[in-house]
Amino acid sequence: MALTRLNPDGLHQPPGYHHVTVASSARTAYLAGQCPLDSAGDVVGEGDVFAQVDQVVANTLAALASVGAGPTDVVRTVIYVTDAAGGSLGDVWRRLLDSPLAPAFTSASTLLGVSRLGFPGQLVELDVTAALPD
Repeated sequence: MALTRLNPDGLHQPPGYHHVTVASSARTAYLAGQCPLDSAGDVVGEGDVFAQVDQVVANTLAALASVGAGPTDVVRTVIYVTDAAGGSLGDVWRRLLDSPLAPAFTSASTLLGVSRLGFPGQLVELDVTAALPD
């Protein structure tokens, strides 16, 4: 499998991600939104967006590993952060770029501020698509 990441002429230079990711893989994995839940299903880090980001990263790495993939196989991410998280969306972006999942965010990525997510106290969620290795 080969991934090609590019920024077409005429588009702005993005901060770390690419506008387009092309995958030659015939198989893909679509992860459910990864939430800051522990193995018991409880939201971690009540009110602490960084603790929640760290849990989302751990959950995403586990989900990718379950299908033989890793961060470098990710072709698209969508990051959702609630208004209640405090700070800036950029703070969440930088935390993700400092995590073991960082290579995933060099692909096509979108960062969104939202008013609410599915679980009470949830501040962040990550949607991931990966091209599976042959």
